[in-house]
Amino acid sequence: MDELIEKAIKLAKDYLKNSYSPYSGVKVASVAITSSGEMFTGVNVENSSYGLSMCAERVAIFKAVSEGHRDIKTVVIVSNRDGFTYPCGACLQVMSEFNVETVVVTSPNGEVRVHKLGEL
Repeated sequence: MDELIEKAIKLAKDYLKNSYSPYSGVKVASVAITSSGEMFTGVNVENSSYGLSMCAERVAIFKAVSEGHRDIKTVVIVSNRDGFTYPCGACLQVMSEFNVETVVVTSPNGEVRVHKLGEL
């Protein structure tokens, strides 16, 4: 596996503790990686009005964009949930908007799956 991806997975795991998920208990962290290798983190932020919650993937992407980076090539997703956590439709749409090429999903036991955005 690419060294940059391994570094992003570790960074995302470190950020899981920052998730605000008092309703579901599902903690998700994400890292958006630009074409130059810069990394931007995000975590899920829940709200009692579910529709106002924000996914980790979008937080990471919006953080990158807010700092002037629109060349996001890879998004890494980690979670405390059993199995793999895949991006929702809203996150996929945002990824498409910014031409993300690769989505990396992990499971808590260390398994990693790498997908092209179009596969999802």
